[in-house]
Amino acid sequence: MLNVSESQISAIGQVLSDKNRPLKERFRALFTLKNIGGPQAIEQIHKCFKDESALLKHELAYCLGQMQDPRAIPILTEILEDVAQEPMVRHEAGEALGAIGDASVITVLEKYSKDRVPEVAETCELALNRLQWLKLNGTSVNLEKSPYMSVDPAPPAEIDDVDKLRDILLDENIPLFERYRAMFSLRNMRTSKSILALSEGLKVGSALFKHEIAFVLGQLQEEITVPYLQASLENDKENEMVRHECAEALGSIATPDCHSILNKYLDDSKRVVRESCIIALDMCEYENSTEFQYADTLGKVAA
Repeated sequence: MLNVSESQISAIGQVLSDKNRPLKERFRALFTLKNIGGPQAIEQIHKCFKDESALLKHELAYCLGQMQDPRAIPILTEILEDVAQEPMVRHEAGEALGAIGDASVITVLEKYSKDRVPEVAETCELALNRLQWLKLNGTSVNLEKSPYMSVDPAPPAEIDDVDKLRDILLDENIPLFERYRAMFSLRNMRTSKSILALSEGLKVGSALFKHEIAFVLGQLQEEITVPYLQASLENDKENEMVRHECAEALGSIATPDCHSILNKYLDDSKRVVRESCIIALDMCEYENSTEFQYADTLGKVAA
């Protein structure tokens, strides 16, 4: 936790909650609160779950999970249980509960692993698998922090053969948790072959799975993935969760082509896609600015 006064945290929280502020400023405020941590930062984030933006609310839940502070558990449980919240927000709350890693959430995750919304049910099942893995393995394997400074929903598989990992990744008959483990192994390898194997995942499986593939490709920031991400963003039949994550991955890659692609979808019919493109274009500008050489206050946006 950073040493920041309560008045400073309150001021940052006011930026986050101000609906008249540009969305990119509110996102920067959110990630600043995430980096500060502690009960006051958590409370400022909590206040914004009544916002109209599903994109912002899902990012609130993501940040609470990444903070790994058990004091956020009641907030995230409330959001998961609120069926009036958008599926992508409830999904992120479920994933965040798994990221915190406290066994006290097992009962609520078990209940919502049978939710009627597939993205929510799958997320809660993954979170339960993560907690079970933690129970059996502790933190002897680097589960808590990936090479990309994120708390991942599954540990990497203990396999170093790209072809075997690709087969697991793309096989819809294999449990989702094992496919996620293959996903994170392929990410961590960071070779052209492993990255292209990951990119194939954008054409396979559930919306939840494909949106996580897009998130991972955004972490990798490799230009060879742009055509795959572009194809999914341009597909208006694709789930908005997937399209949103593809937009933000393009923002992380931040080439001129990415900038051009994103500009085309600023008027998309789906609000979450429009807003994701706004955030992604801000990421493009940030990645290409001199500011990026000193500090990354924007952070990486979620699944």
